[in-house]
Amino acid sequence: MRVLLSTIGSRGEVQPVVALASELRALGQDVRLCVPPDFRDRLDELGFDVVPIGPSLRGTAAAHRVPPTPDQIRKAAEDTVTTQFETIGAAAEGCDVLVAAGALQFAARSIAERRGAAYVYAGFCPITLPSDLHAPPPMPWRSPGKAENRDLWAEDADRWNTFFGRRVNELRAAAGQPPVADLPSHVFSGRPWLAADAALAPWPQPGDAHLVQTGAWLWPDERPLPPGLAEFLDAGEPPVYFGFGSMRAPDGLADAMLASARAHGRRAVIARGWADLATTAEHPDCFGVGEVNQQALFRRVAAVVHHGGAGTTTAAARAGAPQVVVPQMYDQHYFAGRVASLGIGSATEPGVPTAAALTSALEVALRPEVAERARRFAGEVRADGASVAASHLLATAPLTSA
Repeated sequence: MRVLLSTIGSRGEVQPVVALASELRALGQDVRLCVPPDFRDRLDELGFDVVPIGPSLRGTAAAHRVPPTPDQIRKAAEDTVTTQFETIGAAAEGCDVLVAAGALQFAARSIAERRGAAYVYAGFCPITLPSDLHAPPPMPWRSPGKAENRDLWAEDADRWNTFFGRRVNELRAAAGQPPVADLPSHVFSGRPWLAADAALAPWPQPGDAHLVQTGAWLWPDERPLPPGLAEFLDAGEPPVYFGFGSMRAPDGLADAMLASARAHGRRAVIARGWADLATTAEHPDCFGVGEVNQQALFRRVAAVVHHGGAGTTTAAARAGAPQVVVPQMYDQHYFAGRVASLGIGSATEPGVPTAAALTSALEVALRPEVAERARRFAGEVRADGASVAASHLLATAPLTSA
């Protein structure tokens, strides 16, 4: 069986897809990946068949960016739909199953229908999948005031249909396909998958027959830590890790991070991320890192301070590290709330954190009782989600034809 796995996002979306691809390949399946070009070199090294989609995403983390106009937003929406239909359409040649993972997947199901292939949609956080039991992720354009969850999801659907639906239906019509009346229902399908850990990010209705929760897709990263980083870790007490992943970051954020670690007598490891957070070698109590094995690093730090993406939150929870979540957007607010409610860390207010805010949040995360809860909770986070998903896909693919 040939499987196409498609995602459009940063490391938090791509690495889980690689985990599923690895499990499928180990089971003898032919796998192709359709991911942003930022990850092609690494996936080529791993021996995967890769089709890059869209432009590089790394530049989106620049600290200063002029907000787009409504016309520019609409043009970008139409362009991404067109690119997906063209790229995924070509990548799906000869594929029996298409798996669309993460946000903004507009073309995969239409392509699966054309190919007569099976189709699966997978989300990485419960609140990204519609349910009357929770609200959708908070967004800047959301209507003010409190509304029923169903109304908020309807508002989301209207936005999808307005910004993306017309172009989707134009491209479907060009291929002789009937129009889609409601784009979110079309994309999510009647039985989406939730690739999130059941202890960390449970579906609000256990046993829901309309959803499959596989567990988080964790890729077993076996890369050694860079020698310089290993030496830094060995040279003193566990430091605090700071990383913003693919998020934008203003000037001075690295200084605020370092100041908050120092306030607690801790050293710091600062991940440069896509925002290229500045660190200098003149600080002996600070070490800057690029792409690194988080699974190995998080087991050796006193706390993990991060933006709250699904991948980083799960990696820190699995490593047993206390967390400070600094949510910026989308599902990150959900994970900030979960970390705080589970008692395995704390969270700051959304947005750019100050040194004082980070210092205060670290005071909670570094408490011995929080560290102990984080260590205990690590045993509840399962590592077999990708294996479960691969086995389920092979067992049910003939039944999930688009």
